[in-house]
Amino acid sequence: MASAELVKTLDYILNRCDEKAIDAVAQAVVRRRRDLALGGGAENLPDPRRMARELSGQISVGASIQGLKKTVMDMAVRIIKKEAPELNDEQIAALTSAWLPGEKQGGPEGVMPPELLLEMAEQFVSFSTGTMNAAEDKRLRNEIGSWPERYWKAFPEIIRLLIKDFLDGELSETKFRSKLRTALSLTGDAG
Repeated sequence: MASAELVKTLDYILNRCDEKAIDAVAQAVVRRRRDLALGGGAENLPDPRRMARELSGQISVGASIQGLKKTVMDMAVRIIKKEAPELNDEQIAALTSAWLPGEKQGGPEGVMPPELLLEMAEQFVSFSTGTMNAAEDKRLRNEIGSWPERYWKAFPEIIRLLIKDFLDGELSETKFRSKLRTALSLTGDAG
């Protein structure tokens, strides 16, 4: 049986929303789904890393590494689609790349330690919000060149989404930092 709150919400959406309100509701639904994928719903999903380790122990040594990776990836995608059908392909790809050990994240550099990604994200946000001092920006440009673009390309998709939401004002700084830490814990090999 539906709760009274849900019935009121659905009544409002179906019978009284104008165009602007429908857009706001649609954005809220997308944001809530992202929140559930990151925190609220992720703990209910099976752990693909654990399953990958168990599966690798059962597969014969003669199996090719590429075949094994594909099998594990397919299994993880099937589980996510079953347990969280509201996620789109981009969100599923971000989760599987964060969960599966040895999968590349970000750009051509491959997997980066969570501490490095945190420092990069903090520098990127500081630069993007105009709070980075000129000396640090100059130092980074001397060492790395066009560092904001290189950082952006190197970030895993889930980190890009969080940074974008923060810069767009959809996340408070506190929520952003909390979700960033959660996402970074998923990108590290907690095996």
